[in-house]
Order: sequence, then C-alpha cells, then structure tokens
Amino acid sequence: MTTNPFDLTGKVAVVTGARRGIGMAMAEGLAAAGADIIGVSVNLEPTGSEISRRVEALGRSFTAYQTDFADRAAVTALGEQLAARQVDILVNNAGTIRRAPAAEHSDEFWDEVLAVNLSSQFVLSRAVGASMLARGSGKIIFTASLLSFQGGVNVPGYAAAKSGVTGLVKALSNEWAGRGVTVNAIAPGYIATDNTQALQDDENRSRSILERIPAGRWGAASDLAGATVFLASSASDYVTGITLPVDGGWLGR
Repeated sequence: MTTNPFDLTGKVAVVTGARRGIGMAMAEGLAAAGADIIGVSVNLEPTGSEISRRVEALGRSFTAYQTDFADRAAVTALGEQLAARQVDILVNNAGTIRRAPAAEHSDEFWDEVLAVNLSSQFVLSRAVGASMLARGSGKIIFTASLLSFQGGVNVPGYAAAKSGVTGLVKALSNEWAGRGVTVNAIAPGYIATDNTQALQDDENRSRSILERIPAGRWGAASDLAGATVFLASSASDYVTGITLPVDGGWLGR
C-alpha cells in the first residue's frame, strides 16, 4: 500500500455532540486526519466555538448546526439538510444521561434519553445513510457505551438506549455493508467528561472504578480519537457491524 489508509483529506465528517467532551475529541481527531467538519450540538455557538477554533487551527473548515436531539422534527430537518450535502462520515455521538433508581425513573427521563440516544440517531442515519447508499460509499460511527454490554445502576433509560445502539449498528450493517457503507460503534469506557462528573466526585465509586480498570486511570476524551479515525478511514473498509470498546481493559477484566 503506497498511500496512507488513515488519510481523510477531502472528506466531510458530521459529528453530533461536537461542542465538548468526546464529540470534540472525535471532531478534532478527524480534522487532524484531513477531514472538514460539520459540528452539531444543541448549544453549539454559530461562530467562535472552542471546537471551531481547534478544527480551523488544523487547517480544516468547520460548519456549525444547532439541533435539539430530543426534538424529532428538528432532527428530521437536520437529516434533510445533511442529505443534500456530500457527507462522507457521520458520527452519531450526541447523547444525554438521566440518573434515578429504576423504581423512580420518570417517563420524562425515559422518553428524553431514548429520543436523544437512540431514536434521533436512527432518524439521522436513515437520512444521511440514504444519500451515502446512492453514492455507494460512506462511514457511519455511533457512540455506544460499556452499558451496551452491562446494565449499569440508576440509569435504566441510558442502558436500554445504548444497548439499542449496538443492535441498530448490526441491523444497518447487515443491509448496507454490501452497498459500500460501513456501520460501526465505539464503546467508551469510563472517560473523564461532564457526563461522568458525578461518578468522579464520588470518592468511593471513583476508587472502585479505578480498581477495575487494568490501565489504572480514567480515560481522556482524546483516547477516542484514534478509534474514530480508524473507523472513518479506508483502513477499516472490511470492518463493519462491530462495537469497539475503548475502555482501558475494563471489559477484559
């Protein structure tokens, strides 16, 4: 092979939840590999955001969209806009979490988490995926979770949604792999972001988590960048339908 299989020069990547945390790291990693970025988040600034500065500092273009992923009509409209463009890579990363014991987990919590973490991701993948199928090429990447494999505690909606993501990855891959579109997921381990702040702040819980991670540390958002570039690039053309853990060895313990 004479060319770099990880080179994304000339590609356009959509990253949802790109304003901070894992999504920002994914977008920055894709830009470093050569991709122009379309970032989408509910509170993403139209101009001047941190992620836009990081992407543009790498010499790539950044376009911002604001979308509430709990709003089906807004997600449908976003899908129509993106389907009209040539999107080469779609990273379905936007997500939310609501913590409450199952016996007290409200319908509102359940509906919001399922809408943001699963339903909106199908709606967006359906729209963008259709345009990829028409061209005969594309890469779709979902952000799954350790709770795609485990049940968790006090997060029944989140566990259900993230388990659904792994099933959706397989279903889409079964239909689309033979038509040039790969569909995969990344399952982050315990990553030090806003979503895990409550766990980091709980001294006993944080200690028990660290004791189980063979790598001996919480993950950083930047730990997800390499796996994202791999699944977005031609290096993974024969990889589809999988959920790749990036967890410091947690699931192997």
